[in-house]
Amino acid sequence: MQPLDATDLRLLLALAEDSTRSAVALAAVLGLSRNTVQSRLAGLERKGAFLPFERRISTAALGYPLMAFVHVHVHQPSLARITEELAALPEVAEAHGLTGDADILLRVVAADAEDLFRINKQILAIGGVQRCDTNLAMGELIPLRAAPLLRRGAGLPPVPPVPPSSDRGRDRREQGPATAKAGPA
Repeated sequence: MQPLDATDLRLLLALAEDSTRSAVALAAVLGLSRNTVQSRLAGLERKGAFLPFERRISTAALGYPLMAFVHVHVHQPSLARITEELAALPEVAEAHGLTGDADILLRVVAADAEDLFRINKQILAIGGVQRCDTNLAMGELIPLRAAPLLRRGAGLPPVPPVPPSSDRGRDRREQGPATAKAGPA
């Protein structure tokens, strides 16, 4: 992929902030002409800067709220065939080849724990799969993001992290006095 210039990075950052912006709105935000924005968007598309829309669809909304990461250990000469068989499993959302102990890292989605057990059995039944180590995802702490890299590339200062809004873990004394609801007099 060809390197992106500062204008491309600013355009991508504006889209990352609000992907529903029209070319006219992007032009206004960035101080560019609509034609320049449209030309740049087409160029970014040709350069492969945009991932498929499918990657934005929530698997939880499709009925698969459980996510797990499965480290798959395989017989190396069978890797290509194993990858094809893994791709045939709809619940395998993503797969990466690895260095280190495991050979493949899968992101798997499931309806519930019983469904995840069924999926693990299907993976283990593939010829050449030696074993799987499955880790249940408890929560997404940092979602997939590109904005910090775009800001750096465009020479913009980083956005300071937003402190968690949850009061969990705070001592009751730090939360201040409890307020009592007044009942009828």
